[in-house]
Amino acid sequence: MKFIYSNTNKRYHTLDYYYKNKFNTKIIKVSLNAGFSCPHLKSGGCIYCSNLGSGEYAGNITDDLITQFVKGKEMMNKKWPNGKYIGYFQARTNTYAPLEILKEKYETILNLKDVIGLSIATRPDSISDECLEYLSELNKKTFLTIELGLQTVHEETSKLINRGHDLKCFTDMVKKLRDKNINVVVHIINGLPYETKEMMLETVKFLNKLDIQGIKIHMLHILKNTKLEKLYNQNKFDLLTKEQYIKLVCEQLEYLRPEIVIHRLTGDPKIDDLIEPKWITKKIDVLNGIDKYMADKNIVQGDKII
Repeated sequence: MKFIYSNTNKRYHTLDYYYKNKFNTKIIKVSLNAGFSCPHLKSGGCIYCSNLGSGEYAGNITDDLITQFVKGKEMMNKKWPNGKYIGYFQARTNTYAPLEILKEKYETILNLKDVIGLSIATRPDSISDECLEYLSELNKKTFLTIELGLQTVHEETSKLINRGHDLKCFTDMVKKLRDKNINVVVHIINGLPYETKEMMLETVKFLNKLDIQGIKIHMLHILKNTKLEKLYNQNKFDLLTKEQYIKLVCEQLEYLRPEIVIHRLTGDPKIDDLIEPKWITKKIDVLNGIDKYMADKNIVQGDKII
């Protein structure tokens, strides 16, 4: 079975395919740490977040943004010398600052050579009306993507992980962004404490009905010195095995429209900080396992959409 959004053996809509089809060249995301904070820290923050705020592989905070970008570009240039770049504002909440600071940070990167766009990771409760209007103007000038953290559609889990916003807040922001024609990518986490397979599938089925352009699927990983570590030590909730995760992701992909771009299918924790699951460090094994399972079962993204 040939998947329509692929020029390789992939049976799902990869980010690499999307970029090459849109820009006709290799596009590389350079992760940045702009020194932003998070509004939710006042309430304790999400229980899985490390002190790096989901920016384990963002740039070095001791470097200014241009230095971070140049270092990332120099490293990528060795493999893709003719590529173009997207500045990825990754660490913490990248719309949580006064508008003038946001403009200065974003446009510093946009003004660099070979940068064709920005990807901005944030929370659905952290985009002010003023910021939204600016993002709308920015979207007319460059290739812009807003990455919204959701993690789960289940309110009981959201409260347990101290997410700090409800589902309506998320869906309202998706609509606001799409009304401005801004691309939206959503982050979810598989394996959250006490969630069943059915619950994780429900998260994807719900998102498939929204006007989103992409998704990032992560596996829950427990990091040192987090509230999640304390919860895990107190009550050893079940974690997905590699085999369970692979099968689950493949089934989730079947419930996603083929045009939704799959930006990520697993995570990249820092090994020194990782407590569990250990198998997550073997990213290639996980991705190869997904490819093999989909091929063996002769399935592609979108198979189960009615």
